[in-house]
Amino acid sequence: MEQITQTFRALSEEMRLRIMMLLIHGELCVCDLMTIFGEPQSKVSRHLAYLKHSGLLSSKRVGVWMHYFLKEPLDEISQAQLIFMKEQLANHPLFEEDFKKMEDTKKQKICENIN
Repeated sequence: MEQITQTFRALSEEMRLRIMMLLIHGELCVCDLMTIFGEPQSKVSRHLAYLKHSGLLSSKRVGVWMHYFLKEPLDEISQAQLIFMKEQLANHPLFEEDFKKMEDTKKQKICENIN
């Protein structure tokens, strides 16, 4: 029961929910998320750490930056929640805007220019 509660707690904050909606599409660097949200590294990293400690994300270091991606395998409840989010929330205007910003940001290859 604790894992179920932790999953919903992790998804109950707007920025963490937005991060998860982006990571459904694949790995992202902290610098990408900073650009997408227009937020400082400290704020983005704090939310990523919360999601990671909740068992939803994994990470790896690439140069000076951390890259985050969905943990594999996720427990059944978390996996079902992500499927629901992808199917039911993807057309929400905020998530659509985030997705468009993500695509634009990936084209700019910001991490490569900062390293």
